[in-house]
Amino acid sequence: MKKLRDNPAFSSLLMVSPLAAILLIFLVLPIILIVIVSFWRATEFSIIPAFEFDNYAFLFGSSVTYTVFFNTFKYALITWVCTLLTGFTVAYYLAFHIRSLTWQIALFLLCTIPFWTSNIIRMISWIPFLGRNGIANSTLMSWGAIDEPIEWLLFSDFAVILAFVHLYTLFMVVPIFNTMMRIDKSLIEAARDAGANGAQILWNVIIPLTKPGIMIGTIFVVTLVMGDFITVRFMSGSQSANVGRLISNDIALLQYPSASATAIVLLLTVLITIGILLRFVDIRKEL
Repeated sequence: MKKLRDNPAFSSLLMVSPLAAILLIFLVLPIILIVIVSFWRATEFSIIPAFEFDNYAFLFGSSVTYTVFFNTFKYALITWVCTLLTGFTVAYYLAFHIRSLTWQIALFLLCTIPFWTSNIIRMISWIPFLGRNGIANSTLMSWGAIDEPIEWLLFSDFAVILAFVHLYTLFMVVPIFNTMMRIDKSLIEAARDAGANGAQILWNVIIPLTKPGIMIGTIFVVTLVMGDFITVRFMSGSQSANVGRLISNDIALLQYPSASATAIVLLLTVLITIGILLRFVDIRKEL
């Protein structure tokens, strides 16, 4: 027994076992249960344990499913583009234009201030601003820019994407800023001495070296948007839906097998998306 305890492999196993147990209990087992329930059958009054493919057949046989998944990818793609442009710009300014470390930290913390409040509160705060009689429309009408209120500012795809960008931009700023701070400034000076202009330095030096941070931020933003449902519900005025909203509706109707099947399809979709993103860069070096 003493020899076994002195074995480095056995010691490593003892250290890893609690973490593996936590991962198994709180991640693997719930997913296994969802997979099992997805094959059950639900009636108006009961849920019948069975092994049937009816939930998946109904899911893939409905045109609503494809519309909802299209909306989900649409929201994820547009939000990703907006958060990437905004997050990269903010991170670039903090990393390369603010020389003082104190000011870098102060401005970075300033970016995190909105996260001191609830996501729901930050999302709902857009409603009085974008509403028909809200601040935006009232201001534009007082300036004479418009003659009547703009209807699509609220309860539309525009409002949904605006809320997503507001909620999740910081998840793009943090990893990009972290990666940019690791860039050796001498590389930029060398490129400048070689005659490269600002655009060439950005495209050939900074962006390639920032790809791990961009990929990490992309994974955060895409997965969060694809799983979000409350934002779509409030900001679209229940006029639009994504996969998360579809799952939420099934749960509200106590259709747990159907909700489980949709959740499994969404999980596989997210995993495939992440797998494709990881093909572009090895982010293990950044973790």
